[in-house]
Amino acid sequence: MEEKAKILDKEAVARAITRIAHEILEKNKGTEALCLVGIRNRGVYLAKRLANSIKNIEGIEVLTGALDITLYRDDLALASGQPLVRKTEIDFDINNKILVLVDDVLYTGRTIRAALDALIDFGRPKSIQLAVLVDRGHRELPIRADYSGKNIPTSKNESVEVHLQERDGIDEVTIVDKKD
Repeated sequence: MEEKAKILDKEAVARAITRIAHEILEKNKGTEALCLVGIRNRGVYLAKRLANSIKNIEGIEVLTGALDITLYRDDLALASGQPLVRKTEIDFDINNKILVLVDDVLYTGRTIRAALDALIDFGRPKSIQLAVLVDRGHRELPIRADYSGKNIPTSKNESVEVHLQERDGIDEVTIVDKKD
């Protein structure tokens, strides 16, 4: 795949996370009952960054977890080979919590649908909100982000790549052309 455009650099990613943290606090009137759950992999890193930003703003640590949705995907039967199942780490009660689900890119909505199915197996939150670094459109399901770092109109022939320091050694978001 060939890089077409850099959409966010390191500073823009940091600003987006800080802005989303402020929006979460404003909408929920603080941190009471608030917890963050990141979708593996990059959503987990973003959830931890949001938690850190909230701590810097409010001085309060919010509970943070990691969610693996592999076995909840609706395309699992289409995948070749054995799926790689990673650990879900939600070591707190989600019942009656305001849960913010965090992911890197919102596209068709299918990943979020799988995450909602997985979360309900852990309990019944008071509410579930969605925070994403990038919303690229092309929804196939009626799902929308409550918080978005950047809306990026894309074609279906493009892909949005999120690179984060913790996994990729750099913070950036790029659009690349898909090779056929």
